[in-house]
Amino acid sequence: MSDIVCVTARNLCEGSFLSQLEKIAAATPKFIILREKDLSEKDYRSLAEKAIDICRKYDTKLMLHYYWKTAIELEWKNVHLPLHILRELSEDDKRNFEHIGVSCHSVDDAIEAQKLGACYITAGHVFATDCKKGLEPRGLDFLRNVCESVEIPVYAIGGISPDNIGLVREFGAAGGCAMSGFMRCADPAEYIRKFEKK
Repeated sequence: MSDIVCVTARNLCEGSFLSQLEKIAAATPKFIILREKDLSEKDYRSLAEKAIDICRKYDTKLMLHYYWKTAIELEWKNVHLPLHILRELSEDDKRNFEHIGVSCHSVDDAIEAQKLGACYITAGHVFATDCKKGLEPRGLDFLRNVCESVEIPVYAIGGISPDNIGLVREFGAAGGCAMSGFMRCADPAEYIRKFEKK
């Protein structure tokens, strides 16, 4: 199985986002995070329902993002959250989920996320990326420190590409997250294969 996670950003797609999502789901990345931060909860729910149907078709794991109450209403068991949202969830809330992922930006974040029940974390941003223009990347030593601080899988995020995935793995990450590459590629399966060759 691939160790590459797709993080969505529909505004980067040149054509139909749902068509691209279907191609990505068919290519079976490690999982997909439906991260559409600009949408209202109502609009996100509408998109999530379509994404769930697509990912079920290919048995590809889908993590809904941020709107955890929507995930519960849709009876979806996988959610990816910012740490500050996870802090607010009660133990009863958490029991609605089988998999909780968390975005972390420091060793302390990672340790706290693990204690609060995260089953994996994304750590970044590791390399320079257009998504975080002007912000200094945290680098590979940051990634290693995060990986060594927790027992759950860590997926590097931020500027991850086939050219640097080998380094990410060497520094302890379980894999990497890619956004623009997935959103813009004509053949997601071939895109994933480029990571596997490294």
